[in-house]
Amino acid sequence: MVRAVEQAHTAEAADAAEEERAVDQALALVAGHSSHEPRFVAQSQPQARASVQSPRQTAGQSSGRSTEHGPGASLSAGSSGVSPRQSSDRSSGQSDDHSPGHSSDRKPGNDSGRSSGQAPARGRRGQATAWREARALAARAGRGAAPRTERLSLDSALGHVLAEPLAALTDLPSFDTSAMDGWVVAGPGPWALGSSENGAGELGILAGHSAPAPLPDGEGVRIATGARIPANATAVIRSEHAHVDEARGLLYAQRQVVPGQDIRPRGQECRSGDQLLPAGTVVTPAVLGLSAAAGYDELVTVPRPRIDVLVLGDELLTAGLPHDGLIRDALGPMIGPWLRALGAEVSAPRRLGDDAEALQYALTTSDADLVITTGGTAAGPVDHVHPVLAKIGAGLLVDGVAVRPGHPMLLARLPSAGPYLVGLPGNPLAAVSGLLTLAEPLLRGLAGRAPEEPYRVVVRDEVHGHPHDTRLVPVVHRVGSAKGANSPAGNGAGAGVEHVVPLHYNGPAMLRGIAAADGLAVVPPGGVRSGTEVEILDLPWASAMPWTEGCFT
Repeated sequence: MVRAVEQAHTAEAADAAEEERAVDQALALVAGHSSHEPRFVAQSQPQARASVQSPRQTAGQSSGRSTEHGPGASLSAGSSGVSPRQSSDRSSGQSDDHSPGHSSDRKPGNDSGRSSGQAPARGRRGQATAWREARALAARAGRGAAPRTERLSLDSALGHVLAEPLAALTDLPSFDTSAMDGWVVAGPGPWALGSSENGAGELGILAGHSAPAPLPDGEGVRIATGARIPANATAVIRSEHAHVDEARGLLYAQRQVVPGQDIRPRGQECRSGDQLLPAGTVVTPAVLGLSAAAGYDELVTVPRPRIDVLVLGDELLTAGLPHDGLIRDALGPMIGPWLRALGAEVSAPRRLGDDAEALQYALTTSDADLVITTGGTAAGPVDHVHPVLAKIGAGLLVDGVAVRPGHPMLLARLPSAGPYLVGLPGNPLAAVSGLLTLAEPLLRGLAGRAPEEPYRVVVRDEVHGHPHDTRLVPVVHRVGSAKGANSPAGNGAGAGVEHVVPLHYNGPAMLRGIAAADGLAVVPPGGVRSGTEVEILDLPWASAMPWTEGCFT
């Protein structure tokens, strides 16, 4: 057993190192190619993976285009260089995913919109990029962007990201203060009630006043929370723990007095120059409060990435019920708020229809940091994204990802250090997959946010997998008994254990499942059994929502 675990860890480390080299190579190629020599950069894959070919790879090799190209393979401007496909990836209800459990009767591995019996085509230049490699590449592309900063007042900084560490500009607290309302005393008791001669006044020592006179030994004076502690003071006695004998003018403690009690000493929280928060921290209301306490009026932040959203497709309606072959645009209303939840500034969606010239103009005139397109990433007769990118000389970082739903997604860099482009498939859940696979890690880098730490949770039910690709399945978190969990001892989702429940309605054209979800489970090829731990991708608003099951499990 120990040897098997060691072998598994060794294989994982080798796999990760191979993916890291592929990411470095792809980024270097795109960064280094001249805008005067337009080309697409194909993705190389680890040798170990390349030796295993799916039926879709075989079909891709028979398309008249060699799949042996390594990094640096190019397409001439204006040429798509792809094998014919029967239809596009639009949000027409057709599936780009065929994992077990879907209602389609096509064989596993088929792509969306193909007529039955047609051999499915592989990616444009062979095997699609592995899911983890695609995410790593998107994250590093974002982090590699030229850094930008801006100074914002505290009133304007909420939701932005610190561009530099937050260092204290003063000691906190900046002087010894009282932690409670009560009496400040010097020496052992009982204590004589202090007179107004020490500068305390009739109400005692109050917050917001200059330093009071030193407190003589054997005296006690009223003090308010936050007020400065006079020199020579021993402790603060809370009001409820003190008794005053007015007739004798003496103060008695009802509990033992410990030197220093209920006094916040200068610098207790931090000293001037201490680092309070690292760069990359999101400015929350608590961060604003800490910044103000530490002496800041402004914060140096990373500007929010600016995003243009281009909705493609002549078949999309913006109002009313579907009719005459037209369908409602589900992505236009969804993409903008989703991206804003990730910390971006998003323009209103522009609906371009199936117009290659309009798409080219929109891409070449955008001054955004990122352009998001929806639909048109496959190879149908009106899928213009790839041909337009080739024509303008964009560099492709990712051209297809081995994930279901959403495998036709892509990541490109427009020429002359222009915006990045994330091309999302048109099917709604496939587009969500593209957001989480490529857009979210890219935006984290562009916004200066730290990478999200992955975590794993036990899944309650068996989840079918794709034979070759990763699957992203909507799930909801639960704490309690996971009935029916058939898992090894010590790995089950029993009573009181956090686990996730897979949701139904998880086809690529469906949003019913993801609307009830608070995350997506990363299901490896072949699927997982009940009781297995799976990686979870949180939805950006999940932490603000209660866990509710609804009627979708």
